[in-house]
Amino acid sequence: MRILISNDDGYFSPGITRLAERLAALGSITVVAPERDRSGASNSLTLDRPLSVHRAANGFYYVNGTPTDCVHLAVTGLLDFQPEVVVSGVNLGANMGDDTVYSGTVAAATEGFLLGIPSIAVSLASREAKHLETAVEVAAELVARFARAPLGQPVLLNVNVPDVPAAERGSLEVTRLGRRHKAEPVVKLRTPRGEQAYWIGPAGEAADAGPGTDFHAVAAGRVSVTPLQIDLTFHAQSAPVREWLER
Repeated sequence: MRILISNDDGYFSPGITRLAERLAALGSITVVAPERDRSGASNSLTLDRPLSVHRAANGFYYVNGTPTDCVHLAVTGLLDFQPEVVVSGVNLGANMGDDTVYSGTVAAATEGFLLGIPSIAVSLASREAKHLETAVEVAAELVARFARAPLGQPVLLNVNVPDVPAAERGSLEVTRLGRRHKAEPVVKLRTPRGEQAYWIGPAGEAADAGPGTDFHAVAAGRVSVTPLQIDLTFHAQSAPVREWLER
């Protein structure tokens, strides 16, 4: 199986290193990842300058661009083959609910999906990463499942794994995205030059975290597997907006 691996934490991240080591046992791997941390880059493509690709001592390719750039470049020009699956991660920190809109981890997988390749974004729901191996094994389990039983169509899976020992990990649960409260206000500060500057505030707490959501599954020690789509159309508002325009 030909596996393309990327992330948003950068090619030097322990999450991508361990993931590559594990998935190498399942097929032929290629790693194409950002040269630095691009968390929060979302689905951005670099269109205002050319991109450069370099190869690290461990064989990983790294790109001076976004996670989306990495997968797009790999599939449309860098590689001389079509990957059979794209795996993004393992991200250090959850990507649940509204986080998926901003996530570079999810964005890398989304680009694979848009290019017609089954894709998985894998995140460990803790930045402490005490049990990184748990998420790595979940990723390997899903890739092995793709090899053994292909779905027959491109799919985009957002996977969040609780940061617990593998023996304490619950089952895989198909979930929907929860919702967060609005983000906290920006943090204002003064630079050494006396200029006003701002840090983006932390994300809001979970608002919709009931049974069936990704938040609920991870809090209960289970692995959240959320199938995502790209259609942003708010179909339920089509009729009200149509009526509004006709007034």
